[in-house]
Amino acid sequence: MAGDAAGRAPESVDQGWRVLRRLAGRHAGFFTTRQVLRTGCESKVRAGLGDGSVTRAGVGMLRLTEWPEGPLDEYAMWAAWFDGAAAVSHQSAAELHGMGRLRPRFLHLSVGAGRPPVTPRLVVLRRPLIGSDVESAGAFLVTTPVRTVLDLAEADIGQSALDEVVGDAVAIRRCAGAEIRSASVRLPPRAAARVHRALTGL
Repeated sequence: MAGDAAGRAPESVDQGWRVLRRLAGRHAGFFTTRQVLRTGCESKVRAGLGDGSVTRAGVGMLRLTEWPEGPLDEYAMWAAWFDGAAAVSHQSAAELHGMGRLRPRFLHLSVGAGRPPVTPRLVVLRRPLIGSDVESAGAFLVTTPVRTVLDLAEADIGQSALDEVVGDAVAIRRCAGAEIRSASVRLPPRAAARVHRALTGL
């Protein structure tokens, strides 16, 4: 990490550190080296790495150690990587919502902006994130149950798997069948027909 900008006033570094901590607080303590450079508090982060209050979480990723580890940390970490311009989607969103048994091997993200990391763990779909299609899961965004169903109808999962996702969505009241039916009119014909079949089987 490069040193702080020459001549940077201590109060400026302190302000940058407060900004960085706020950014990290949105994503369960995770932040990026890009954010460190933007806020100009490299010396604070170096000191934190030295005293253990900051730890390395991956290439270009760090974390405030005051945040307890949790089962959804990976989602929060990638949300931080994309500066919040990403939402868990598709199979991964279905798993979070408790819809179906897709057991995804990858983490699926819909991303509005930002450079994807080099990792085989992520499946990244570039598309604009529409506010009505996403909801907060605390430290990250996830597509709504209805949007998740629509995404999976357009994806390559089998019809029986889609049937189960739709059945669970309605059974556990993540959304109503009428909501799914109404939203599906925006889908391409093949995907809309898949949703119709899934709803017919309820």
